[in-house]
Amino acid sequence: MTLVSPTNAFAPIDILDYIYAVLHSHAYREKYKEFLKIDFPRVAFPEIKTFWQLVEMGAKLRQIHLLEDESLNERIIEIDDGNPHITNKLNQKDFIVANEKVTLQINPEVAISNIPLIAWEFYIGGYQPAQKWLKDRVGRELSRSDLKHYNRIINALVKTDAIMKEIDTIFED
Repeated sequence: MTLVSPTNAFAPIDILDYIYAVLHSHAYREKYKEFLKIDFPRVAFPEIKTFWQLVEMGAKLRQIHLLEDESLNERIIEIDDGNPHITNKLNQKDFIVANEKVTLQINPEVAISNIPLIAWEFYIGGYQPAQKWLKDRVGRELSRSDLKHYNRIINALVKTDAIMKEIDTIFED
């Protein structure tokens, strides 16, 4: 059996991307939940068609997680005019959820809004990166660069969720 990509080239990165996609499948994680707690993940040998579909999804995820994907620059979040100094503790009383979007009051005058709820609640391991990133900066003033980076993180989380759902549809087929 020969592995041939749509471009007629096979590279070691294809294996990494395939495994990366498999490990980001909700279906895989649920099926092997107990096994993943005690041992290394086991990755099944795929069918060729499925392999290349998952390679493509894994490559997208890898680029997103490395923040290399240019689409992450699309503006998602909005921030009020004013000094973006984080003085609030960023507890539950500091944010409001409406229409699947979060508005977070970082100080009495300034809020970050339009944060997709899916990104706000997204877990990686035991952390919620959209929340943790800001909480780690309580007491600091956010620079323009910080705000751009935070926007990229939010974009990455939203896109990760969408790709993970696509991966699960491949597993369903």
